[in-house]
Amino acid sequence: MNVTYAIIISAVIAFGVTAGLGFIVIPWLRKLKFGQTILDIGPSWHKSKQGTPNMGGIMFGIGIIFAFAVSAIIFVTLGGEMESDYSSILVGRENVLIIAGVALALGCGLVGFCDDFIKIKLKRNEGLSAKQKTLGQLVMTVAYVLTLWVSKNYVWYLPFIGTLDFSKNVFTAIVFWVLSIIIVYGCVNSVNLTDGIDGLCSSVTATVAIAFIIISYIQGFAGLGIVSAALLGGVCGFLCWNWNPAKTFMGDTGSLFLGGMVASLGFAIKCPLLLLPIGIIYVCETMSDIIQIGYFKLTHGKRIFKMAPIHHHFEMCGWKEKKICVVFSTVNAIGCAIGVLLIAFGNAK
Repeated sequence: MNVTYAIIISAVIAFGVTAGLGFIVIPWLRKLKFGQTILDIGPSWHKSKQGTPNMGGIMFGIGIIFAFAVSAIIFVTLGGEMESDYSSILVGRENVLIIAGVALALGCGLVGFCDDFIKIKLKRNEGLSAKQKTLGQLVMTVAYVLTLWVSKNYVWYLPFIGTLDFSKNVFTAIVFWVLSIIIVYGCVNSVNLTDGIDGLCSSVTATVAIAFIIISYIQGFAGLGIVSAALLGGVCGFLCWNWNPAKTFMGDTGSLFLGGMVASLGFAIKCPLLLLPIGIIYVCETMSDIIQIGYFKLTHGKRIFKMAPIHHHFEMCGWKEKKICVVFSTVNAIGCAIGVLLIAFGNAK
């Protein structure tokens, strides 16, 4: 079976399942009264979104996992793993990169689910405490990095520089662990911060998924293409319900799941530093938050942005949510193009 067909099938299934689940999951969330509570610290006009069903990320979580599983089975059953230009998705270290990545996404999504459940059902607006959420994410992150280390996936490729093997000595091993934990934890929370207005996180993540699909062809990695296509189909299917005005929000259940997926794709291409250009909007969202908090403390109350993260700044400047989604996604697409070009011409294969 040609890998292109498997990629298309994965995207179509994920889109169909996710979009279709909206007819079931959203009424179910309404029945359970799993509505979003809008905090006073946000823009005042967000109050109109009070009660919108939350935890809609369950929809694309199911859609993505189901699509990947079905497409992978079809691809292997029809002999796709025998194609000379593509690595098998069920053999060797490449298998670990994909399966461990899906497990990381599910683990992070579980932490997000607990946070959402406490906020909504137990009526605690802050959900998990910062320490509890951090601990949960770190447990998932350390387990993922340990899996990479045990499976000998500790070699990174740096475009135009070469190979970096972290197993040479104790010092390089420590560097690998520290860098990997920072990258995964940072990526997961950056994606979470991007989920602040209708459709933003989904539309930005769609550009990321497209970039990784292209990279899968460059690297000849079928599994990467199939799981990235599932991600693309899932977030696009979710946009049918999350585009402004949103019928449901993904919640931390969805945004932390997506964060785990995106982080693992960076490690799957063995070049996680490329998450910086490929996820440039995630980076900007996080940096705007850090800069705002730091400047506020240093100046005892002054602010650089009207509100952080930065998408709220543009909201306060009068931009509509749809415009923010389009502009931010376009900027991220440019970052993705840069990342793809670095892979294509930087000998990072």
